[in-house]
Amino acid sequence: MLNYEKIDDIAIITIDNPPVNVFTPAMHRQLFDILQDFNADRNIRCGVLTGAGSRSFCAGDDIKSERPARTREEVVERHLQPSRSFDSEEYPGWEHEVMTMARYKPIVSAVNGHCFGQGFIYFCLLSDIRYASPNAQFGMPEIAYGMAGAGAGLSLGKAIPHTAAMELLLLGEKIDANKAQRLFLINDIVEADALMDTAMAAARKIASHPPLGVRIEMESYQRSLDMSRSDSMAMAGHMYRLARSVQSTTPPLAKSESKA
Repeated sequence: MLNYEKIDDIAIITIDNPPVNVFTPAMHRQLFDILQDFNADRNIRCGVLTGAGSRSFCAGDDIKSERPARTREEVVERHLQPSRSFDSEEYPGWEHEVMTMARYKPIVSAVNGHCFGQGFIYFCLLSDIRYASPNAQFGMPEIAYGMAGAGAGLSLGKAIPHTAAMELLLLGEKIDANKAQRLFLINDIVEADALMDTAMAAARKIASHPPLGVRIEMESYQRSLDMSRSDSMAMAGHMYRLARSVQSTTPPLAKSESKA
């Protein structure tokens, strides 16, 4: 299951499915509902994503979850229809809705232990500042089982160098926290007993900033990744002026002053 709590203006999402915090189909649906609330709650300004225990942030999807038998027609229909029209216990399911959801509130991740497969995908897509303990390990082992496509879904080559992305996606091997930091997958390595305190401190720092400024910074940054430089500069200028016009505390000029 997932634990969801709110402390002042910070929301904490904890993956809690011992022993290694794998995701079941029902947990993907739960995460979708949590993120909807997180995005909608105007009192929440930042989030923290972590895994319960010290062994694993998330080791991926639960490979023991039963895959329903389907005809080819059913597979195609289900692929083309939104997952929300199906039962939340089916697989694959609500992870698609999670991965395509717009999010303009920052999330800080705190990773202990394994971060593999779907856990790695969520780590990349659902966090913006990332801390890991020295025992953290990252990887995409699915390639060894013929499952592929995560590199496109993550746009991983936009986040880290091409050769680093190919190493993760094609070799299917684990990398440790030190290498993850060298590849810029994480911001810093923090001792396990200080990991959550560090993540919470970063979240509180973000939450202390004007929320409109954070919202505009998040959206303009995300949208600019798929724009030309001229388009991104124009969008940034419009959004900046929009924010400043709302936030300005300068009183309007009196009529006599405006004629001077």
